[in-house]
Amino acid sequence: MSELLLTVRNVCKRFPGVRALHNVNLSLAKGDVLAVLGENGAGKSTLMKILAGVQQPEEGEILLEGQVVEIKSVQAALKLGIALIHQELNLADNLDVAANIFLGREPRKLGMIDKARQCAEAKQFLAMVGLDIEPTTLVRDLTIGHQQMVEIAKALSVNARVLIMDEPTSSLTHKEAEQLFKVIKDLSGRGVSIVYISHRLSEVRAVAHRVVVLRDGENAGELATNGITHEAMVKLMVGRELSQFYPHAPHTPGEVVLTVKGLRTPVHPTKEIELRLRAGEIVGMAGLVGAGRTELLLTLFGVTPAQGGTIEVAGKETKIGSPIDAIAAGLALVPEDRKQQGVILEMAVRENLSLASLLRDQKSGFLNRAKENEISRQMIEQMKVKTPSEGQLVQFLSGGNQQKVVLGKWLAMNPKVLLLDEPTRGIDVGAKSEIYGLMEELAGEGMAILFVSSDMEEVLGMSDRALVMHEGCITGELAREELSEEAVMQLATGGEMAGLAGV
Repeated sequence: MSELLLTVRNVCKRFPGVRALHNVNLSLAKGDVLAVLGENGAGKSTLMKILAGVQQPEEGEILLEGQVVEIKSVQAALKLGIALIHQELNLADNLDVAANIFLGREPRKLGMIDKARQCAEAKQFLAMVGLDIEPTTLVRDLTIGHQQMVEIAKALSVNARVLIMDEPTSSLTHKEAEQLFKVIKDLSGRGVSIVYISHRLSEVRAVAHRVVVLRDGENAGELATNGITHEAMVKLMVGRELSQFYPHAPHTPGEVVLTVKGLRTPVHPTKEIELRLRAGEIVGMAGLVGAGRTELLLTLFGVTPAQGGTIEVAGKETKIGSPIDAIAAGLALVPEDRKQQGVILEMAVRENLSLASLLRDQKSGFLNRAKENEISRQMIEQMKVKTPSEGQLVQFLSGGNQQKVVLGKWLAMNPKVLLLDEPTRGIDVGAKSEIYGLMEELAGEGMAILFVSSDMEEVLGMSDRALVMHEGCITGELAREELSEEAVMQLATGGEMAGLAGV
């Protein structure tokens, strides 16, 4: 290891009823790219907040270049050269790029902001992250990927020596993520140290020099160089072998339960979509960002009105003009953004689990409390939701357990067709494994599942067959034995048809 920059020794942190961290240790060398992994609730976020000055440890110490330091505020962390880039970007979108980079630290001349100097210096930091844009561009006019680079440039402008990146690619396209990886490599070469947090293990293999894994608030192990494999990371994270991470067994499809003919969505009103979905099969939907996959699911579920075409459920043509129509027809949708569209964070687990079935289970126009309690207990048990009680507010659950609540809400309705949009985004590997197992179980019971995923491994691992979209069209279908990353990417970029969808 090169010159040691940051050392964490025996750090402990407790919250009421929770031991978040216990004797946690890690070290970071100059230019090191260190991935910190762990399931939701393992203590990653708490540790990063301590390093960034958001929270303070109760025991233990932090050393910077061998000297013990106290990081009592975000400002103190920045002065020491430690910057945290949050998953939810912290930019003022009504200001231009240069103003965001130097917000609160504007260069001045005669008491006024020296905009010429601010733009000139901003260009230097933008060049460091490979971003060729004018500093006068409004942040709101940038892509999410470019905004991410502005955040990094902002951190570099305070002479950050340690950059903490929390799920930095969660909202990026594949191309933007590749650019981010190049920036990380370049910064590492300049001696900037990176702490990288991600649930995407393929990314960790691509960028990390070392991996530190936390489990239940403690160090679970460390990996380096050739030892950073998917299997080794998973084993340290969950404490057991996951020899078959994708527990997929081929399913014998039953009757056709969903038929779509000539469907046109509002986003791609001139493109027609045809597909069929059978009982007991899991169909993956792949494609690049903007291909129209989410829009298709929203139209099928009645969130956005179809511009034309027909939908048949169990052989019967069904008009779906709203989610209420879709639910009545036997469809359920687990949306991509669970916090905005899947759960009500300020409500209890019990109340969220019964939301979809309120109309069905009402008693003389009133809420059927007995039925609500029955559904809640059943779904918490079936979905293995980790919660101290049915009355716990959903906002205090981990991402994986929030996703289980969304799934449980719909499974209480016994749908014929389950639509899943990015079902495992932002959740840990253990929760992913449980959701994959649930998908298998539901398909085995005869439910038809159509899932959208940007995780190529997930599509290849869980699909009986895959449909691939490009610019609002299904460009082809791949049977399980035909599935490969190359075949999917060829179709996702507008390659030749591989077959008629649903045949």
